[in-house]
Amino acid sequence: MSTTQPIKDKTALENFKNYYLAKQNFRNYSLIVTGLNTALRISDLLSLQWKNVYDFSSRCFFKHIRITEQKTGKQSIIAMNSSVKNSLSILLNSKSRCPRLPDDYIFNSSQNPQMPLSRYQAYRIIREAASAAHLEEPVSCHSLRKTFGYFAWKEGVPPAMLMNIYNHSSYQITKKYLCIEQDDRDEVFLNINI
Repeated sequence: MSTTQPIKDKTALENFKNYYLAKQNFRNYSLIVTGLNTALRISDLLSLQWKNVYDFSSRCFFKHIRITEQKTGKQSIIAMNSSVKNSLSILLNSKSRCPRLPDDYIFNSSQNPQMPLSRYQAYRIIREAASAAHLEEPVSCHSLRKTFGYFAWKEGVPPAMLMNIYNHSSYQITKKYLCIEQDDRDEVFLNINI
């Protein structure tokens, strides 16, 4: 059985991310964008409701998503960047399934709009986009979380900060998430010319 991998190629990542936008399936597009930019586990991502991200009285997005992680029971506060806000805004303003209510799930089931997508359906959505983007590495729901960490690490975010973001109990777990391979090691050696 293969281990889920982060998506490391930026062009493939853009194709993966925008697959559903091109198809005007805004729920699936926003699911992927939000997952890539928040590092949430799929169970926490699917449990998000509009009241977690949007202030209906002020008609604006919150600056942060505040949730209690299902796996760890820890409070998590995640800044919503412009990519997340833009994708959620597209979804919020789309004509399908309007009006949105605070208790509605953001990523709701097509069969039962009062329920969130199932983990299996989220997996199928991600696999379809990965296939369309011609991604060969094993890609699953967890790839969204791992991709966030990989690109954060490449941008110079210290591993200790990623450990904190992921709420990991050990640095060893975080190291596995980063999926550092020989080509990453080679890049370090080739860029250091003393």
